[in-house]
Amino acid sequence: MASKALDTHATPMPADWRDFLALTKPRVMSLVVFTGLCGLLVAPQHIHPVLGFTAILCIALGAGAAGALNQWYEADIDAKMKRTANRPLPAGRMDRQSALHFGVGLSFFSVILMGMATNWLAAAILAASILFYVLVYTIWLKPRTPQNIVIGGAAGAFPPVIGWAAVTGDVATLPLLLFALVFLWTPPHFWALALFVKTDYAAAGIPMLPVVAGERTTRRQILIYSLPMAAAAVAPWALGLAGALYGVAAVLLTAIFLFMAAQIAFRTSGDGDLMRPEKRLFGFSILYLFLLFGALVADKLVLA
Repeated sequence: MASKALDTHATPMPADWRDFLALTKPRVMSLVVFTGLCGLLVAPQHIHPVLGFTAILCIALGAGAAGALNQWYEADIDAKMKRTANRPLPAGRMDRQSALHFGVGLSFFSVILMGMATNWLAAAILAASILFYVLVYTIWLKPRTPQNIVIGGAAGAFPPVIGWAAVTGDVATLPLLLFALVFLWTPPHFWALALFVKTDYAAAGIPMLPVVAGERTTRRQILIYSLPMAAAAVAPWALGLAGALYGVAAVLLTAIFLFMAAQIAFRTSGDGDLMRPEKRLFGFSILYLFLLFGALVADKLVLA
C-alpha cells in the first residue's frame, strides 16, 4: 500500500503559511528576484524607491505564482521523487484546489500591480514569463522532450528584462544580453543537477537529458552550452555596455565555470567520485550568476 505521505489524493491536513510559502519555491525565487533587481539597478534612468521596491515585489510574486502553479500541476510527479516528495501537495498538507487558487491569484495580482505601479510593458513581460513557465515549460515541454530545459530556460531569463522595463518602459541591448546569459546558463546548471538526481527523474517519467540520452551525452552538452553562455557573459563588456570591473569579473568567473564544465565533459561515469564535479558545478553555477550580476551593478556604481 502506498504511503499516505505520497498520496496526492488523500484528504489533506490543514495548510499553514509555511506551506503556502513553500509553494512559491523561495530558494529559486531568490535568484529570480536578484537578477530582476540588478536589471532595475543598471537601467539608465531612475525610479522612485517605493516604485522600485514594488516592481521587485511583483517579480517575486510572479515567480512565486509560477512556482505554485508548477507544483499544482506536478503534484503526482513530485510524489514519485525523493527530492520533491515532502512538498505541501504530495505530502498531503494542502489540497490542489488551494494551490491552484493561490497561484492564479498571485499571478493576476502581481501583473496588475506591476502595470499600475510602473508601466504595462513590464507587466506584459511579467505575464509572459508566468505563462511561459506554466504553459510552455511545465505543461508542454517538461513531460515530452529532453529539450525542456533548453527552451524552458527562457522563463527564468525574463526578470532582468522586467526590472529594466519597469524603470525605462522599453527594452534595450543590455537587458537582452542578460536574458541571453541566463537562458544559456540554464541548461548547464540544470543538467549538472539532473546528473546526480537522474534516478528521481527516471522514476517520475520525466525525459531529462541524462535519462533519455545518457550521462556521457549530458556531460558533453554541459560544456557545449557553456561556450555560448561564456560569450553572452563577456558581451556587455566587449560591446561597451559595461566597464572594466564587470569585464574582469566576467572573464575570471566564466573561466572557472568553463574549467568545471570541461572537467565534467571529459570524465566518465566510472570515475567513482559520487558525482562531485557535477555537484560542484551546480553549486558554483548559482554563485556564478549572483556574482556576475552583482559585478554589473557594482560596475555601474563605479562609473556613476
